[in-house]
Amino acid sequence: MPVNINGTALPALASATPRERRHRALAGARREHILGAAREAFSEMGLEGASLREIAKRAGYTAGAIYSYFPSKEEVYATLLAESLERLNARVAGAQLPAAVAGSTAVADELRLRALAFFDFYRENPRDLDLGFYLFRGLQPRGLPPPWNERLNRRLRDAMRLQENALRALGLGVDEATTEVTALFAHTVGLLLLSHTGRIRMFGRTAGDLFVRYVEDLVHRAPRRL
Repeated sequence: MPVNINGTALPALASATPRERRHRALAGARREHILGAAREAFSEMGLEGASLREIAKRAGYTAGAIYSYFPSKEEVYATLLAESLERLNARVAGAQLPAAVAGSTAVADELRLRALAFFDFYRENPRDLDLGFYLFRGLQPRGLPPPWNERLNRRLRDAMRLQENALRALGLGVDEATTEVTALFAHTVGLLLLSHTGRIRMFGRTAGDLFVRYVEDLVHRAPRRL
């Protein structure tokens, strides 16, 4: 059952009164406004530098008003990252071939599509990449509750699971597929960092071209050679 910002139950949307619907819509809009302000604050100041008071100031609210929605800045951060990871998973899951296409060639093509979807999501959304680096580098935000941390790590892992499944379908064993998808993840993040910092230019190459080359090498290393 839906709950309001104080944790008490809300009526189902179908049975809610017009007043209750307006209250819910307003609360949702305020919450999104706070998250937008927090995204800017974290991007400019980092998690350590951005305070809940700073987020409130950017949102045009008092710090006390923010507490009605989020008890701490870590909770704000976790919410932002959770939403980012949901968008990432939707992007990767949506990168698929028509159901009628089958065979090892189709599996390889789906691996290419899903790997590129992961890469493109963060290439197109550098703020999401910055946000996620507390997980990528294993630097946990201080005060993030263990259930949040476990959930976020699990959803990040889910975004790579479809690629891992494709590698297994191409003939890799469980351990081999895990090793290769870990290397794919590391290669992806490394290229994105080089791209976002501009360091890739000193090599005279583009991150996108290098990523495609790596994925092609990965496909052709699979036991079912294509």
